[in-house]
Amino acid sequence: MSVAHYFTILRILLIPFFSIFYLYPQVMGISTEYLPIVLMIILGICEFSDLFDGFVARKKNQVTDLGKVMDPMADSITRITVFFTFTQGIVKLPLLLVLVFIYREFIVNTLRTLCALKGFALAARRSGKIKAVLQAASMFFILTLMVLFNSHVIGIDDLQHLSFIAVAIVAGYTVLSAVDYFYANRNYIKKALAKN
Repeated sequence: MSVAHYFTILRILLIPFFSIFYLYPQVMGISTEYLPIVLMIILGICEFSDLFDGFVARKKNQVTDLGKVMDPMADSITRITVFFTFTQGIVKLPLLLVLVFIYREFIVNTLRTLCALKGFALAARRSGKIKAVLQAASMFFILTLMVLFNSHVIGIDDLQHLSFIAVAIVAGYTVLSAVDYFYANRNYIKKALAKN
């Protein structure tokens, strides 16, 4: 276990509190006014630790097979948890929209695992990194909308409509990033799916 691994584990352990605080703020003693700020802090720690664990692993030459598996897993858990949480409460994202992210992560991670079992790694794509940035940006955008809603700057319809548009755009790019990933790694994927 390296320092980078501990930051990855921190993300996995911390992100459930995002859902708990969002869904049960009164039980947790958080006012509606401060809820978006608390959620921003949790999400900010998760996103910062994602950047930091990768930086530490490369800086200290601690890139490991465990880290290569845990880091994308922690990313998937974090983002899917947040988007799923936003299907509830005042945001009310459509569940079908969130399923786009789940299917993409499941399919890509399954193929990545199959290739690893065959002894070769699928190359990461820039489109995947852009996808991650856009997903994080959309989550912070929704939390900002919640702040504006609590301040009576926008109404509930505006909050839900703008949230839907933001996530729909990101979902569209997520699909494109998956297509790019499959196409770029098509030869490796064919080998992984071929019979021994």
